[in-house]
Amino acid sequence: MFIDTHVHLNADQYEDDLQEVINRALEANVKKMVVIGFDRITIERAMKLVEEYSFLYAVVGWHPVDAIDCTEEDLKWIEELAEHEKVVGIGEMGLDYHWDKSPKDVQQALFRQQIRLAQKVNLPIIIHNRDATEDVIRILQEEEAHLTGGIMHCYGGSVETAKQCIEMNFMISLGGPVTFKNAKKPKEVATEIPLEYLLIETDAPYLAPHPHRGKRNEPALVTLVAEEIARLKGITVEEVAEATTKNAEKFFDIKEQKM
Repeated sequence: MFIDTHVHLNADQYEDDLQEVINRALEANVKKMVVIGFDRITIERAMKLVEEYSFLYAVVGWHPVDAIDCTEEDLKWIEELAEHEKVVGIGEMGLDYHWDKSPKDVQQALFRQQIRLAQKVNLPIIIHNRDATEDVIRILQEEEAHLTGGIMHCYGGSVETAKQCIEMNFMISLGGPVTFKNAKKPKEVATEIPLEYLLIETDAPYLAPHPHRGKRNEPALVTLVAEEIARLKGITVEEVAEATTKNAEKFFDIKEQKM
């Protein structure tokens, strides 16, 4: 069994064939999926999905690219949603210095607010980091993010930084890029970081794994991520599936089906 720990089934890209996408995931033995909401529209869609499907869970938060749009009312709403039994984390939050829609200081302020919110509601945090590793690590340390722990989503950094994150009570999640031929860092992380700290994800509809790179991604393809990790570690796919599923169920507290 596989668990896709980060998927956007609430994205417009699935508007015409969502049920077929879900069916293909189940047929591929992807039995649980965590749907990420990161603004008003996607959070609302995520909550509808987890009400409809017993094997879907939600993470709710505000994406750093859109930090400038987030209001106190939005944060209050996220805090209220955190009480829902199918909400298993806060995020995706963090910093994104690639896009310039939201100024860095606005992103950092919202990042800190969401870490504190997660501590208040006692849920782990899911981290988005693009071109901002130094500031992400600094803020996580300053805000004592180890108190909730979290996930470094679609991790693309170094082994050394991964170990820093693990020391702060974080899991390392690998996605499609680990299958790319030129993805040196993710392959090193998959090889060197022990299985007990690894999760797998798709970030679908984005970042489809090889040989589907550039096409729409979907949760069924998380199996290709597991296959590459198995190849790099010299173990079986079944071992990767068992370990990452156990890790995800423990991390999100979703051992038993809810609803």
